[in-house]
Amino acid sequence: MCKEQIFTIFGGTGDLTFRKLIPAFYNMEASQNEAFCTRIIIIGRREYTNGEYREMARGWVEKFARLGYKEEIYDRLAEKIIYYRMDFTDELAYAGLDAFYRSIGDMELEHIFYFAVAPRFFENIVKGLQMVSGAETGKVVIEKPFGENLVAAASLNDTMEKFFKPDHIYRIDHYLGKEMVRNIQTIRFANPIFSNVWDARHIDCIQISALEEVGVETRGGYYDHSGALKDMMQNHLFQILTIVAMERPEGSAVEDMHREQMKVLKALRMPEEVRENVVLGQYDGYRSEPAIDENSITETYAAVRLMVENERWKGMPFYVRTGKKLGKREMQVAVVFKSPVPEVEPDILNIKIQPTEGVYLQFNIKKPGESEEVVQAKMDFCQNCSFINQMNTPEAYERLIGACIRGERAWFSQWDQIETSWKYVDTIRDQYHQNGLPVHSYRQGSTGPEAADQLLGEHGHVWFE
Repeated sequence: MCKEQIFTIFGGTGDLTFRKLIPAFYNMEASQNEAFCTRIIIIGRREYTNGEYREMARGWVEKFARLGYKEEIYDRLAEKIIYYRMDFTDELAYAGLDAFYRSIGDMELEHIFYFAVAPRFFENIVKGLQMVSGAETGKVVIEKPFGENLVAAASLNDTMEKFFKPDHIYRIDHYLGKEMVRNIQTIRFANPIFSNVWDARHIDCIQISALEEVGVETRGGYYDHSGALKDMMQNHLFQILTIVAMERPEGSAVEDMHREQMKVLKALRMPEEVRENVVLGQYDGYRSEPAIDENSITETYAAVRLMVENERWKGMPFYVRTGKKLGKREMQVAVVFKSPVPEVEPDILNIKIQPTEGVYLQFNIKKPGESEEVVQAKMDFCQNCSFINQMNTPEAYERLIGACIRGERAWFSQWDQIETSWKYVDTIRDQYHQNGLPVHSYRQGSTGPEAADQLLGEHGHVWFE
């Protein structure tokens, strides 16, 4: 028997809830795991009855759930969904929410609050929850961005920790729930052919890429105050970097993994010359997008050359890039090994995170026949090409919601990680603009600004495509 919990979603009529959260609960219900014991309270401002909301959510489940839609499974889930109409920005309305909770069950039930709203509303919700009995002992899940800069992030964290216990705050980064991000540790530590050469003596460079085909779409108002460095690199890509670069944790406790990740972040060297280590770009037509300033210099592309100053990685660069309106959608980690002789192509291990999930290995062999010519062989394992793997692999939100219900915090962002990442990103972004460096334009559908290719070329490297 699992403990019954009340899972409340603020912003229950928003895109995130319909596309990700409710389908995740459906998958969990179909799998008969934690969702089976969880009631789901939807907070929204619109006038819906329970039946109306459940029917509306049904269509989203049919479209986005990982597991095939079955009416009897959805009906089971729907019985646990209760819609509660309130204006969550009105602190006085929380007295009514408290009475509502009392009306539906035992107040000893454990609360989980999911803030599926913009960060500017977090403080309002936290203040309002002070009127809800037992809320302070519950858990809270918050979405990135965790603030707009270091100062805002620190203020937000202070607000959260004044009410909730620090170890009850779950800062969700859905990239940490992706199957191949979770698999990086296994690939590294469970395979001697990689673990024994996972250092600067054997690796020429490591490239982490998160490329998108889409532009800002309907997020212009948010994105123009954020940009690629804040939206993707400060959180998602720095988290992946720490997993790729960290030492093996001594144990399986949350603190062990967290400690090793922090060591990597603290070892990041601030570039002495931003001009030689950072490239920012903006796709052609960005300023014509809805809600974008016509004179905006916000970057939609960022490439950074990072150095981790510790014994394992000293002198070896990590190249991290992300961008919108590029020629393909792709997230991957490419490990480029050093060639034993200059005329031989390097071995490359490519960990594919999305949309394809799997592992690609490129290595050298002798060309068959009498020739002594060296050619490259390629081995490609596609994990999500298998229907069975697709059915058995939880999606990111499904996995992370389950972890929150169980109280597992290893794959959630911790405050000191966020603080350290913000210090780094704020500093290089400020230095870039203070030095008057250009935000390079690039053609939609391209690989990004040419300056990003030159960033690698100056050090004898090329992007792995």
